[in-house]
Amino acid sequence: MPCDRHRSNRATRGRRLGSAAALVAALASWAGGGILHAQDDLDAGEIEIREAETRDATEAAGAETRDAVAAAGVLTRVEAREAAEAPAAETQDQDVEAAEVEEPQPLPPISVGGGLQSSFLHHRSNEADASDHLRVNSLRLYLNGSATDTIKFMVNTDIDYGGSLGAPNPGQNTRFKILDAVAQFEMSDTFNVWVGRFLPPSDRANLYGPFYAHHWGVYADGVQDGYPFIFQGRANGAAYWGQFDKVKVSAGAFDGHSTTGISSLIGAGRVQVNFWDQEPGYYLNSTYYGEKNILAIGLAGQTQAESGNAYSADFLMERKVPGGGAVTFEAEWARYDGLGGYDPRYVMNDGGYLLAAYLFPKRVGPGQFEILGKYARARFREGVTADYNQKTTEVDLNYIIRQFNARVMIFFKDTGYTAVQTDDFQVGVGLQIQM
Repeated sequence: MPCDRHRSNRATRGRRLGSAAALVAALASWAGGGILHAQDDLDAGEIEIREAETRDATEAAGAETRDAVAAAGVLTRVEAREAAEAPAAETQDQDVEAAEVEEPQPLPPISVGGGLQSSFLHHRSNEADASDHLRVNSLRLYLNGSATDTIKFMVNTDIDYGGSLGAPNPGQNTRFKILDAVAQFEMSDTFNVWVGRFLPPSDRANLYGPFYAHHWGVYADGVQDGYPFIFQGRANGAAYWGQFDKVKVSAGAFDGHSTTGISSLIGAGRVQVNFWDQEPGYYLNSTYYGEKNILAIGLAGQTQAESGNAYSADFLMERKVPGGGAVTFEAEWARYDGLGGYDPRYVMNDGGYLLAAYLFPKRVGPGQFEILGKYARARFREGVTADYNQKTTEVDLNYIIRQFNARVMIFFKDTGYTAVQTDDFQVGVGLQIQM
């Protein structure tokens, strides 16, 4: 059994060991906590360093971005300014180049043409010996142009040959005269205005003229185109005309002094109805040589104060024949009561005619043959001499090469009078060329 001293020593040693252990534990605990705090401090430092580096990198990137954006904005504004200035500079360059190479504006299109009618004529009358003549019946020059699509002009001339068959009249010669001189305001099919010298609204025969007549001996029967005129049916004035589907109308006022010697104006008008094919334009044809089917009726009239009246009715029917031929019938009745007429010695002149023609379909050489016949009667009344009647018969054998542009016509014309004038007979060959 141990003694007390031994127990005390063990207790003392135990306490000492416990204190030492506690001290060691305390030291260990302190050391461990320090290490942990050191590690925590190290981690916090690294985090702060990394955060600082991240902030520096972010700020650097932001600065670069701001610099890039600013630079891009500057470039964008510069490019935009350059892009805006480039077309203007290019336009200025183009204007300079255009000014250097620009040429004067071309004139509107102008067409120039001509027409010739020439004939050999054997003429015999009751009171004179037979005579033979080679004549230039007509020599026309055509000029047409336009200022705009709706404003046009027409100028035509002809020689003053002195008669439809080239027979010279006293005081006339072959000088050139103005035939047509017209300003044409053609706004639409229904609204057209002509101003100048041209054919007034009148009968069909006047509106087709000698170059578009079906027969050679035109205006020699006492009926066709007896309306007053300055030269070859023309008068100075202004007229409206329009096409309303199948109906064509025209009306105008014309100078009276230059045609009748009376200063008051002449009023003129015409209404035409086409039941089959239409006939565009103001002027007309007497035939279409098988290109159209025509059934047309026209009424025309003219009046002048202190003078009188003139009026007419005309008819044209033409049908195509298979193979390129045509059959044609034309007729007119006219009355000149104090205005116009064929013989100025008589107040009243009236009459009518009937024409028939057949164009053979078969071509012979470059053209086609055609046979034509015409019969006309006219009366002259209330004159300074005895009243008389006129009867005219014409037969033509035609060779149509290119319609009205090239044709040859052999004609026989016999005219008889009941009084005052002498009978005459004509036979001849006529040539017509147009371009």
